[in-house]
Amino acid sequence: METESKPRAIVHLDMDCFYAAIEVRDRPSLRGKPIGVGGARDRRGVLTTCNYEARKFGVRSAMPTFMALQRCPNLIVLPTRFDIYRREAAVIRGILHRFTSLIEPLSLDEAYLDVTAHPGAPEPLAQVIRGTIFRETKLTSSAGIGPNKLVAKIASEINKPNGQFEVKPEQVPAFMKDLPVRKIWGIGEKTERKLEELGVKTCGALQRLSRPELVDLFGKFGLDLFDLCRGIDHRPVEPDRPRKSLSTEETFAVDLTTLEQCEEKLEELFQDLMADLAQKESTRAITKIFVKLKFGDFTRTTAERAGLAPTLQDFRSLLAEAFVRAEKPVRLIGIGVRFAETTPERAQMDLL
Repeated sequence: METESKPRAIVHLDMDCFYAAIEVRDRPSLRGKPIGVGGARDRRGVLTTCNYEARKFGVRSAMPTFMALQRCPNLIVLPTRFDIYRREAAVIRGILHRFTSLIEPLSLDEAYLDVTAHPGAPEPLAQVIRGTIFRETKLTSSAGIGPNKLVAKIASEINKPNGQFEVKPEQVPAFMKDLPVRKIWGIGEKTERKLEELGVKTCGALQRLSRPELVDLFGKFGLDLFDLCRGIDHRPVEPDRPRKSLSTEETFAVDLTTLEQCEEKLEELFQDLMADLAQKESTRAITKIFVKLKFGDFTRTTAERAGLAPTLQDFRSLLAEAFVRAEKPVRLIGIGVRFAETTPERAQMDLL
């Protein structure tokens, strides 16, 4: 009963340049140099992330590699090592569970934590969590602390990298007032442009619009906007739900033109998928396996079959089936499994 009277305390934890930071940690000679992690150096490569030294040149995540190299000719472009990133993410997840079971992962390097029930104050608690992560992984993180997910997420951006910022419940109105509307989740370029046409650039200005006006302008999302621009967000922190499938894929720098070339890449993807299954879903029953191809002209096809085990030979069979449907150069291969549903029986019983 004691925790019911406490205000909600949400921490948004964000690892700093996670993939790039791991590469620099593992290769100290890279320290202080601009690093990009991701695609090949040709026209199709796209950076997954980059470190702060690279960002000083205007390089950013999701930027084509050729463009990043134009802005920063000394950029060191490294291939991704997702097996290493997943391993480190698992270590960090284990650390977070020492402090709360209410964890909502957003990606390998980002999560919400509900620490309302923790006996410690949230701001020093976040400091302890970040310190523990650094001590055990030598990786830095940033955190935002607030009474809800919206405020905590925005706060986590304020003192990056390797810092944190707390917004107490009574500080929320002042904190939100001068924030750009783009800081609100759900507002993209189109909505931002529409608001600018109305002379609305900040959350304080958005607060002057009534609920009916916002609904008239943005439909159902207008109801959310009325609350969000005031820093009101009732979304709970939701721990992982069982996923319906697990997959991995790769986009190639040069199209693959033969089935033999595709089979070579399939073996690499198969090893990644098996590692993922062992780490994340080792106890789940698999009902289907599938192979997805995207061709050079961006058309797609998927070969899927129930009752097959996730073996390399079975994936090869599906790959051949998908490849002969078009026999065109292949731009992307994806493979995956689908899991058995765990709730239908109980759901039906509830209806009786």
